[in-house]
Amino acid sequence: MDANARHDAVAPEREPIPLSALQHAVYCLRQAALIHLERMWAENVFTAEGHVLHIAADKPGARRQRGVRRVTALPIAARRLNIAGVADLVEFCPDEAGGGESAYPVEFKRGKPKKHRADEVQLCAQALCLEEMTGRPAPAGALYYAETKRRMEILFDAELRALTEATIAQLADVFETRRTPPPTDKKERCRACSLLEVCRPEAVRKSARAWRSRMVRALCDGDAAR
Repeated sequence: MDANARHDAVAPEREPIPLSALQHAVYCLRQAALIHLERMWAENVFTAEGHVLHIAADKPGARRQRGVRRVTALPIAARRLNIAGVADLVEFCPDEAGGGESAYPVEFKRGKPKKHRADEVQLCAQALCLEEMTGRPAPAGALYYAETKRRMEILFDAELRALTEATIAQLADVFETRRTPPPTDKKERCRACSLLEVCRPEAVRKSARAWRSRMVRALCDGDAAR
């Protein structure tokens, strides 16, 4: 095989899925596509508060405190899942057996704990990256919420890991097909979304229903004619 043939046989590398997109995808897959595929963004009070919260965490740095190595703004990635991003804070804790360090990701969020699992999936994806990078298990991490000023520990159990990998697969399909999904059925999420005006979920839903009704009528008319 000559050099050109070998070059053609190698599949081009895909652009990694941003870790932040996973949080958007759990909340609403359409929102994730609008932001990361169509490059649309709009600020509201919630996104502005989140931006202010991350200003300090986004500064790279490392320090040791009580035997724990704390690294901020750490670039991480997992080749197996084709995901990449930056972890707000990773605490590398010495193993009790003295055999190295285990990674404990901490993600900073505005507000308070949510009813959905978007934040948990984003954090779990960070753990999957750290496990691949360090070769060591990362069984847990924490979400720090500005409103409560407390950490909420998250265990990366089999259910959360499965949800995280399923979300990654959904996003990979969206990015590969370049198709923006329809709005979420959970209409209460639309009201808090900064992309409400550009998304226009009600208009999209009406158009889909109208198209479906036309298709059903056409099929029925065709059967009646036969």
